Amino acid sequence: MNDTPGWASPGSAPSDGREPGASGPAGSDGRPGPEQSADRPRQSGDAPREPGVKWSKDQPPAAQWSAPTGTPGAGGPGQAPPPPGGPGGQAPWGGWGNGWGGPPPAAKPGVIPLRPLGVGELLDGAVSTMRTYWRTVLGISLTLAVLTEIAAVLLQGFVLGDADTEVLDDPSATLGELTDVMGDLLLSSAALYGITLIGTVAATALLTTVTSRAVLGRPVTTGEAWRDARPQVLKLFGLILLLGLIAVGIAAVGALPGILVSVSAGAEVGFGLTLLGLLAAAVFAAWLMVRLSLASPALMLEKQGIVRAMRRSARLVRGSWWRVFGIQLLAAIIAYVVAAIIVIPFTFLAAAFSGEGVTGFVNTTGGDIGWTFLILSGVGSVIGSMITFPITAGVTVLLYIDQRIRREALDLELARAAGVQDHGATGGS
Repeated sequence: MNDTPGWASPGSAPSDGREPGASGPAGSDGRPGPEQSADRPRQSGDAPREPGVKWSKDQPPAAQWSAPTGTPGAGGPGQAPPPPGGPGGQAPWGGWGNGWGGPPPAAKPGVIPLRPLGVGELLDGAVSTMRTYWRTVLGISLTLAVLTEIAAVLLQGFVLGDADTEVLDDPSATLGELTDVMGDLLLSSAALYGITLIGTVAATALLTTVTSRAVLGRPVTTGEAWRDARPQVLKLFGLILLLGLIAVGIAAVGALPGILVSVSAGAEVGFGLTLLGLLAAAVFAAWLMVRLSLASPALMLEKQGIVRAMRRSARLVRGSWWRVFGIQLLAAIIAYVVAAIIVIPFTFLAAAFSGEGVTGFVNTTGGDIGWTFLILSGVGSVIGSMITFPITAGVTVLLYIDQRIRREALDLELARAAGVQDHGATGGS
């Protein structure tokens, strides 16, 4: 415990290079002086001496280091001296009780304590926000999930439903037919991604405001959340779109050398190089996306621009990349598992009510996606999104707040905003 502030290593044999028996002047801390030699008569409270071993004259009697018992400040043998300030006074290492307990609990005006958070506290804070302010949180999530899913179902029913995907399994299909089908699929996939992106942007914007208020213990209505988030929504949309373009650009740069080699030296050599380039690009893209993962709450809560929010996120994540990555990966896994538990039964139910039943759905590889299947599976997707939106958005916002507490003592500002008195005066932060 030598490295712990406020503590010392009591009663140990000399280890600082001085010979046993060396003496020093008596200090102000009550250590014995030269007149208290190692050859003094043994007293009843002294520790037994081993043959041939002498204690340094700078060491106090063994009884002085015993653990405190009885009433502090009694002054009897085997008891610790009273803390400065008398009974109930503040201990020199921050006033933690009588000097032997842990730190006092941090103030908790809302869903999290105002101190650096553990992984479980981050997840619990996101769930507590959803549970405490369920009307607002689930109302926002349900509305956005319904609107997003309706658009996705209509797109799949009218665009993807007309695509003849059986051509992909036909070995006699011409290149033109394959190109047309792949173009339709790419168009519908891009449209679905755009719809999902809009829903994600809106959910992130509104739920960021709700979570930030929940930290202070202040409820917020959907209308208040929208009024607060509205000035930043377009910037947030641009930020998420830019992050997506950056990821696609990194993948393209990674695959480009392999594609060029395929054209000049052959497909086999080019395929291996392309795969290697895509793998390296994926690693770099993952590293960069984690560095920029706190840009959304920085943009919303600090009213930053897009580029400044990205720089802000990079500064907050610097030195904590693995921690941020692990927490967000865990939150994503939890959200995926919860969504799968909800969506999979609805998918099989939808397949059972569709034309070919569950067996036909499992065995088929193309087309014939009916409206019954789309609607029933869409209901499952709505319920899953309604629950997972608050988890992922809440963990990201709380992780941003946690990083600022660790680096910038944001807990002091949050305590003042929440009306907490004397937060941090006794080590609460």
